[in-house]
Amino acid sequence: MILLLTLLSVLVALALLGAVAAVAAASPPDPTRYAIPGLNVRADLGDYLHILIRNTLVLALHALACVAGFIAGSSLPLQAQYLSGFNRLVHERAGPLAMAFVAAATLFSLATQAYVLGGTASTLAAQLGVGLGELLVSLLPHALPELTAVFLPLAAWLLLSREGRWNELLAATAVCVAVALPVLFATAAIELTVWPRLLAKLAWG
Repeated sequence: MILLLTLLSVLVALALLGAVAAVAAASPPDPTRYAIPGLNVRADLGDYLHILIRNTLVLALHALACVAGFIAGSSLPLQAQYLSGFNRLVHERAGPLAMAFVAAATLFSLATQAYVLGGTASTLAAQLGVGLGELLVSLLPHALPELTAVFLPLAAWLLLSREGRWNELLAATAVCVAVALPVLFATAAIELTVWPRLLAKLAWG
């Protein structure tokens, strides 16, 4: 199952990268010059922790969305069968409404990430004097596994909710987080070591 979830997560990650590319192509570069740890400023432990915390917060958001999905899809209907009247109606209606809210919040998060990352990519490409396509390709060694990791819980949501297996979502989320965390530790290191070298090669040969 984890292989299927990984494949689905890769597809979501590629979709987000495609959205980032589209936003970057449509965004005028900002004159602000970015400090890139490992390239034009020294990378240190603070930079590593910043990247790690940023990515784990996104992972936590997606994991919490799955927990909410478990409650809305499994726990509330289970409680509703023991209730009657208005209380039963509330429990029956709360599930779909909660899932709709979580789905909307998740889509908003993805759209925000695409907008922010796309604008940043446009500015970085102009700052370094490299093509946007080259910049996006240089991101792949850390961005693709990183995004795949943070989207694993969402992949579990998509797969299990489609099959109505809400009762399995909590356990699947725990497994996804356990798999994702070591990947995020590794990709944060790659972003501070490998990526600056790739950028330097692209920008200065």
